[in-house]
Order: sequence, then C-alpha cells, then structure tokens
Amino acid sequence: MDKSKKHIILGVTASIAIYKACELIRRLKECGFTVKVIMTKEAEELIKPVVFASLSGNRVYRAGILDEPDTWEIEHISLAQEADLILIAPATANIIAKLSAGICDDLLTCTVCASKANVLIAPAMNEVMYNNKITQSNIAKLKSCGYKFIAPHKGVLACGKVGVGCLAEPEDIIKELKKYL
Repeated sequence: MDKSKKHIILGVTASIAIYKACELIRRLKECGFTVKVIMTKEAEELIKPVVFASLSGNRVYRAGILDEPDTWEIEHISLAQEADLILIAPATANIIAKLSAGICDDLLTCTVCASKANVLIAPAMNEVMYNNKITQSNIAKLKSCGYKFIAPHKGVLACGKVGVGCLAEPEDIIKELKKYL
C-alpha cells in the first residue's frame, strides 16, 4: 500500500445516479487519490464491477462479508484501516438507514463501522424519499455521530419529476472531500 497517496474507499449503492460514480473515480484519480470501490449487491444490478475496476485500476470489493475470500485478510478490517476517507456516492435511503441503525450486514456497512476514517455521504433518491421524516431523522443521527453529508441538488429525478434528490456533481463532491482529508 502506497502511504504517500490518500486512500479513498468509494461505496456505491443502487441509485440510478450510479453512472456519476464513474466520473467521480476518474476525477479522484486525477487528483492523485488511490480509489477502492465497494459495491452493494443491489448496485451490481445496475452496473458491472468490471467498469469500476477498469476506472479505478483496483479490484472491486463486493457485497458479501461471508463470501469465499481471495486472501486470508479480513476484508472489512483491512479496507477500514487503510481508508483515509470513506465516500458513499450515490447513497440510497437504504444505506443511510442501515448506517444510522448500526446494521452491518454487508461489506460496505461493516467497513464503515470498522473504520476511524471520516465518512462523507452523498445521497441520491426521489425527493419524497429524501424528505421523508425517517430519512431526515437518520441523516440527523449520522451527522450527530460526525458523518458529513453533501446535499442532493434539485433536478429531473428518475421518475421524470423535478425535485431535490439528484446526486451532487462530481466536482462538488471532490471539493467537499478535500476538506476532510
């Protein structure tokens, strides 16, 4: 592991905004960061891991914590220890709720729980879901625990309506990320 470079863990969840994660990886690498991607199982339904592996130049870490390991490392612990920052973009209401409740049922949630690194979350979801009292309560709880958020923007949502819920632009995410390194 090259300690001269900052190591970013990019958690990718199943939002239609997943395509922006590709641009995010490219820009993070241009900034000199090492990027390792952890995908949720649901995210793999939207985009193949090979895309993120090609863009990041690193293996993509995938969903299960009890899958057959490639090495004898405990993946969520080793990933957590090497992370200088964990960025979850796009972040669904589901991942926000799981983190808020302390649920560790996949590689991403276990890595976040096991890490001392700053966590930066960029939500992307339907406006009604984002403004839901439970989602907002989960966000407030995570903020009280030191998690940082990049608010979604207003724009055309996957349902075709205009509202708040669009993933922040990659350049805005990187600008915020640099504040916490």
